[in-house]
Amino acid sequence: MTPRRKRRLPREAPSPPPSAPGADGEGESGNPERLYAVTGLHEGGRARLDLVTLIVARSAPPPSGTPEQAAVLRLCSHPLSVAELSAYLDLPFGAMTALLTELIGAGLVQARAPIVRQALPDRSLLEAVMHGLQRL
Repeated sequence: MTPRRKRRLPREAPSPPPSAPGADGEGESGNPERLYAVTGLHEGGRARLDLVTLIVARSAPPPSGTPEQAAVLRLCSHPLSVAELSAYLDLPFGAMTALLTELIGAGLVQARAPIVRQALPDRSLLEAVMHGLQRL
């Protein structure tokens, strides 16, 4: 006796994926209109920033600033790199550099090169200093 094949029923159409948050233009960083609103229109060039440039706030957020500017100023009470700010605010690097250019131009933040650790001094120099101090 041969086994009977089971009849396949037509599959149901898959349900459409749920709409992404912000697809209607509200608050999604991937939305081009929002990025333009965050970065604004720049007549001059952008500041020369890279991912490891440290940003430090020089003042408190002004009441007339945008929410993104206020967030940057709150986060930068201690030095943070541009990459960290970009990740914390969920903004692409290009939008972050435009936003930081505005803040640097207004004198609200300061951009600094990262602090590079210097090479350790030679061991013989340290021993010479130690012996000199012991003789005192």
